[in-house]
Amino acid sequence: MPSLRSSQHDGFADEHLILKCDHNAADIEWRKRGGTRQPSRFPGLAANSLKKGRGECRTTRSVRRPTRSIYLCSRQKSCVALVGSRHIVTLMLFLGMANAYVMRTNMSVAIVAMINHTAIVNKEEVVVNECGIVNSSITSDHAGKSSDGQFVWDSTKQGYLLSSFFYGYVLTQIPFGILAKRYGSKYFLGVGMLINSLFGLLVPMSARLGYYYLMGVRFIQGLGEGPIVPCTHAMLAKWIPPNERSRMGAFVYAGAQFGTVISMPLSGILSEYGFDGGWPSIFYVFGAVGTIWCIAFLLMVYEDPESHPRISEDEKKYILSALWGNAGASSPPVPWKSIVSSLPFWAILIAHMGQNYGYETLMTLLPTFMKQILHFDIKSNGTVSSLPYLAMWIFSMLVSHVADWMISSGRFNHGSTRKIINSIGQLGPAIALIVASYTGCNSWLTVTILTIGVGLNGGIYSGFKVNHLDISPRFAGVLMSFTNCLANLAGLLAPITAGYIIVSPPSQAKWRIVFMISAGVYIVCALFYAIFSSGQRQPWDNPDKDEDKNEKEGLETVKTVTETHH
Repeated sequence: MPSLRSSQHDGFADEHLILKCDHNAADIEWRKRGGTRQPSRFPGLAANSLKKGRGECRTTRSVRRPTRSIYLCSRQKSCVALVGSRHIVTLMLFLGMANAYVMRTNMSVAIVAMINHTAIVNKEEVVVNECGIVNSSITSDHAGKSSDGQFVWDSTKQGYLLSSFFYGYVLTQIPFGILAKRYGSKYFLGVGMLINSLFGLLVPMSARLGYYYLMGVRFIQGLGEGPIVPCTHAMLAKWIPPNERSRMGAFVYAGAQFGTVISMPLSGILSEYGFDGGWPSIFYVFGAVGTIWCIAFLLMVYEDPESHPRISEDEKKYILSALWGNAGASSPPVPWKSIVSSLPFWAILIAHMGQNYGYETLMTLLPTFMKQILHFDIKSNGTVSSLPYLAMWIFSMLVSHVADWMISSGRFNHGSTRKIINSIGQLGPAIALIVASYTGCNSWLTVTILTIGVGLNGGIYSGFKVNHLDISPRFAGVLMSFTNCLANLAGLLAPITAGYIIVSPPSQAKWRIVFMISAGVYIVCALFYAIFSSGQRQPWDNPDKDEDKNEKEGLETVKTVTETHH
């Protein structure tokens, strides 16, 4: 980065100079360091902003209103368009997240058409008609096209097949988080998703070869998708200024719900009307789309603003000036000891684990609940089951703007904003699960309550999901990989626990226990986060310590050389 030049500027003392960033992104503290020449980490500062000498700049507080128009302008009339390279990166990450969740969930829809239901006799499937048969099309639906699949795999084999993807996914979380911090995120994310997409194209062939071939392909797909969350988090830390992280982060991670909403109905249509027998077209279409996205991502997206050849100079200065230090400037060792002893980190971890447990209960078991208790036919089940995630996607977009307004208005700091929004995001579905367990046979009231509850769950994307970026922008990817790994392990417990409770015959009372457990997990984890979380950058992430250490080592080296010459 370029050094700052000396020039005149009235109103500053010699020992402790205060100046304002040229691009109005933050107030900057100028601190002289004994006459030593320190390069600025904020190239957005104008040369005439200093009185004399060279030093370092650091962010001291955010400006309440960083912009009043569609441009961010400096006093020199140099403007940063609010639609720039960082927004292209954000859009591509959103599409990548959507593609990841499409590849993750399409098997759950396809397997209905793949299995020969009439050839499988499940002696344990005895349904208690507490609510009666709501729609007689259930019987005809099972006797229809979905019963003509060629594979005779029982429910146990189906369960292992659906889980094989997540075994691979969990294994690569932490390794890719560490590798992304050390070597960058772009290629791990792009190549990983390319592997996921290409092996998705192989699903029909592997299924016809045999059950274990298909399990192997799904496992490799999970391995390829492993980098998506930690690498996305690391790229957000490098590209998105703090005052934009709530809405940008929420937008990116809302791609998960967008992908789920797209995957469920479209997979159903393809399995019925698609080519090559129907269900194979699901994997051909989504695999091809995913491959195209990977190529576009690798060509259009760059690791950070400094390596982007086409980013405007003003936008680059705006981003680097607004960041809390340069998150990608160095690759120091991960301070694991300090991290695991940090309560704010534990608050994020606990919230993340509780979220995945509750979310997996809803995502994997809601269609089963709709079928066993409310007796929706399969076609209606797919549509109705996607409604909560549509609501979640919409609400996450709205609440992200509210969160950024809360911070930029100056009325709330990062910590209090995360706590309030996250409490809505986790207590909302908890209350909905409790109420839904007592709605009895009123199917549409139950659906409405669950849709509202899951919709409110979208608040987590402006809550704990982006809190890694607040407490540790330099290690955000590593932290996300660690919490996401353990959270997915917790999520795997949800269907297992439910399986032990909902033994044949299923009933409202048994489902009430499942819902109550998930609600309790949501509440406990939300309260823990509200008490112990923080929005402040933690001391163990402070780059100044690295600079002080380097400066000390440099002085010792100079001293040694001097003594040697004497």
